[in-house]
Amino acid sequence: MSYSKFLVSSATLALSLSPAMAQTAPQNAPKTTEPERGLSDDFHDDDMIVVTAPYVDQLDILAGTSSLSGDELTQDLRGQIGDSLTGLPGISSTSFAPGSSRPVLRGFQGPRVKVLTDGIGSLDASNTSVDHAVTIDPLTAQRVEVLRGPAVLLFGGDAIGGAVNVIDKRIPRDVPGEPLHIDAVGGYGSAADDWSLAGSLDVPLTDNLVFHIDGSFRDTDDVRVPGFVLSPTLRAEALEEVAEETAEGNLDEAAEFAEAAALSGRVPNTASRTKTAGAGLAYIADGGNIGFSVSYYDTNYGVPARPGAGHAHGEEGEDDEVGEEEEEGPVTIGLEQIRADLRGGVDIGGFFEKLTFRAGYSDYEHTEFEGDEIGTVFSVSGIEARAELIQADRNGWRGVIGTQILARDFNAIGAEAFVPKNSVESWALFTVQEVDLGNFEVEAAFRVDQTDISANSINFDRSFNTISGALGLAYAPDDSALKIGANLSRSERAPSAEELLSNGPHIATQAFEIGNPDFTTEKSIGGELYARWDSDNVKLSATVYANSFNDYIFEAETGAEEDGLPVFQYIQQDATYYGFEASASAVVARSGGFDFIIDGVADHVRAKIKNGGGPVPRIPPLRLLGGIEAHSDSIDLRAEIEWSASQNRVAAFETATDGFTMVNASAAWRPFGKEGGVTLLASANNIFDVSGRRHASFTKDYVPLAGRDIRLSAKFSF
Repeated sequence: MSYSKFLVSSATLALSLSPAMAQTAPQNAPKTTEPERGLSDDFHDDDMIVVTAPYVDQLDILAGTSSLSGDELTQDLRGQIGDSLTGLPGISSTSFAPGSSRPVLRGFQGPRVKVLTDGIGSLDASNTSVDHAVTIDPLTAQRVEVLRGPAVLLFGGDAIGGAVNVIDKRIPRDVPGEPLHIDAVGGYGSAADDWSLAGSLDVPLTDNLVFHIDGSFRDTDDVRVPGFVLSPTLRAEALEEVAEETAEGNLDEAAEFAEAAALSGRVPNTASRTKTAGAGLAYIADGGNIGFSVSYYDTNYGVPARPGAGHAHGEEGEDDEVGEEEEEGPVTIGLEQIRADLRGGVDIGGFFEKLTFRAGYSDYEHTEFEGDEIGTVFSVSGIEARAELIQADRNGWRGVIGTQILARDFNAIGAEAFVPKNSVESWALFTVQEVDLGNFEVEAAFRVDQTDISANSINFDRSFNTISGALGLAYAPDDSALKIGANLSRSERAPSAEELLSNGPHIATQAFEIGNPDFTTEKSIGGELYARWDSDNVKLSATVYANSFNDYIFEAETGAEEDGLPVFQYIQQDATYYGFEASASAVVARSGGFDFIIDGVADHVRAKIKNGGGPVPRIPPLRLLGGIEAHSDSIDLRAEIEWSASQNRVAAFETATDGFTMVNASAAWRPFGKEGGVTLLASANNIFDVSGRRHASFTKDYVPLAGRDIRLSAKFSF
């Protein structure tokens, strides 16, 4: 595939979205591409409030937003972005392995959840399979924000679950007021001997030109867990295999299953090592800005093995001994990505006050190793670009009109290339319009996408046209902290290349995956009702939602085996999702310079396949989290309890998951005060060393959550 027409289009359209540049900097303020309330120089600033679409003051009509920044983000830093966000309402994680974990939003994962860096996709292979890492290092994140509901039509009609947007500083947003600005964060976690360090440097070259450089490093050992590694169900199966293999005289096989059943303390082959580097340059003036960056991401991580899962490389018809399961070393993944990004904006005046643009290009490759042998090599090269025209506010009417393009080449080479070489090209037009009618606000969103998927080696070439839209109404009484509202959306998603074209063994997931090239588009009608209260001392938010799908696509275990692997097949059938998410925070007392706060999060989702199809696989159970905090200018203290219910509503061949309760505590000390630029943090997670498993995880039965984890970290900004 050639990128030429996409490059021409992106140049013509001026390319893309800048999530925080839709307002002009105040004339007497330091030059910045952020709103006045936007990012400060702090690497993880507690006070910044950045929304992904700044032409709307608050995206709480068509979506709820939640975010992590500051000390909270530093304490929750993990190797993968999915594991850093699980404390937020409505969010779980795929938790495939410590080196690979994507967010799960409202029970949705994979292509239904967009993972973005500064408004542009991560341009990796993480949405291809759960074992593939997200190439965004949370260590370099300045802020992570989560959008749910219909407003994610800004990023794609397929983002039904929501979008996770990671904001970093690689393309500078402002010119520092000092000759040199340094940010750094480092830490240690005991559960996996997790050592991490990241730093960035910003240098103003002129009054308008700023240079940025950053880097990070993380090294972890195999993760420590309480009790047995295998779940009770899988351990019982392993012990049954021991008896069967012993009775048949297969003593070596019996010993392997016995060893797996007895495994405890650490999950083998879960160590990881990650390093990143990036540099950027930006020109920032009152009338516009432009900047670019280049970055490098490198990680090596282990893929834990499911006991008894094997695969054969012999061809059909070969001697049985050749086709038998071979003894292989542990599976590991070595991944590299080189990426280039562009962002800018210019004030144009008139009906459209600003043009913003954003683009990214990626060259990605990862290799799945079996011991020292190369198994399969996956490569992805692609470009994504966006351009938006921001409308001026005219008597309470404002909005945006934009376009987006994506071109991606995917190739897998090796004995277990379960997806053929393919290309994806997509193009979209979208708009969001908002009208302020006093106590009422009305907002509408509309998006049209065209997606072409081709695989020349199997003569596959299909085009999908999708239309998505949303309408929201909100009411806020005068002089009240209350807002109530309702949203209605219609979304349509083209099937992914993996859902259409998978057909073969996949070494890392230890499954034989089968797609269906005849799938049609997936359609969804969704609705939300919400109520929010936002006052100085009390913040409350509650949302109930439902989605009804026609031609829903999901991956289910069939019970069959192929090449010694369980067969997982993509199926298309109608489905329903419904659930709620809620959060609350209240200042209950003030004394001795401290604010005493109680807070809580609750979320639950149920999903089923219609016409007797049973539950949708891997849906998280009911979860409750409550905490108490004490905040002052120099010290923050927190203790919390997280309870996850058992999940017994399972699909065919899916195992149930036991519930668990974990207790965590943390402390932050700013020795030089809130503006001193130094914060020392300590946390104890899973204090009572409880065994827990995420039901959304593909590997939950043999990759439990970490045991007691004592973490120490520090961050500096000066």
